[in-house]
Amino acid sequence: MKLQLIRNATLYLEYAGVSFLFDPMFSDMGAKPPVINTTNDRRNPLVPLPVPIGEVSAPDAVIVTHLHPDHWDDAAITALDKSVPVFCQPGDDAAIASAGFDSVSAIDTTLEYKGITIRRTSGRHGTGEIGEKMGHVSGYVLQAAGEPVVYIAGDTIWCEDVKEALDAYRPDVTVVNAGGARFAVGDPIIMDADDVVSLCRYAAYTRVVAVHMEAINHCLVTRQDLRSRLAVEELLDRVIIPQDGGWV
Repeated sequence: MKLQLIRNATLYLEYAGVSFLFDPMFSDMGAKPPVINTTNDRRNPLVPLPVPIGEVSAPDAVIVTHLHPDHWDDAAITALDKSVPVFCQPGDDAAIASAGFDSVSAIDTTLEYKGITIRRTSGRHGTGEIGEKMGHVSGYVLQAAGEPVVYIAGDTIWCEDVKEALDAYRPDVTVVNAGGARFAVGDPIIMDADDVVSLCRYAAYTRVVAVHMEAINHCLVTRQDLRSRLAVEELLDRVIIPQDGGWV
C-alpha cells in the first residue's frame, strides 16, 4: 500500500494493484472565496497543488466522502475522465451523475471492486445545529488479501461512529481529517488535536495519518500545532503528518 496526500483531503491510494483518488479538489490557489462565517478572509485553497493535475487525475476509481467543495470541486469535475468509476454515499450519486459521470455507484454498506472490499462508515460533521446543517458524511474502510486494513474516516469529529468503525474493522492505518475546521461560533466540525489524541488512546493498534490541514481558511490546527500536542502526549511516533505531495 502507498498513500499520497495531494492537498487538504485529496488522497491518492495505491492498494492491491488498484489506484484510488479520494475527495479530489483541484482548484488553483486562491480561486475560491473564503468559507463564510469564519475568522479570516483568506481565499481558498490557501496553497497550490503540489503536483500537476495530470499526475493524479487518471485513477482506476474515485471515492467521494461527501460533496462539500473542498472535497469535490469544479476543477476536479472538469479534469476527471467521465468514464472513471465514482463511488460515493447514498444521496450524492445523482449530483455526480448529473456532472456527466456515467459510472457512479452509491455504497450503502459494502461494495466489491477488483478484489477489494469497500465498506462505508458514518461520521458526525460537527455538533449540535451546526453539525446538522453540515449534512451527511461518510468514511470508507478498504480490505484486500495481503494488504493492511485502511480506514479513511472523512470529515468527522471524534464520536461514537468513529469508535464503532474502529471496533468493527480494527484498521492497521487510519486517515483522519485533523485541521480543526470551525466557524466563528461553535465547536470544530472535523477532528482537532484533542480528537486525534483521543483516537490514539482509544485504538492503540492503529497507525494514524493526519491530513486536511493548512489548505482551507477555516482549518485552524496547523501541522506544527498537532506535532507539538502529540509530543506532549508522547504520541508523536503513532501519527504520520505528511506534507502536501508526500507519500506514506
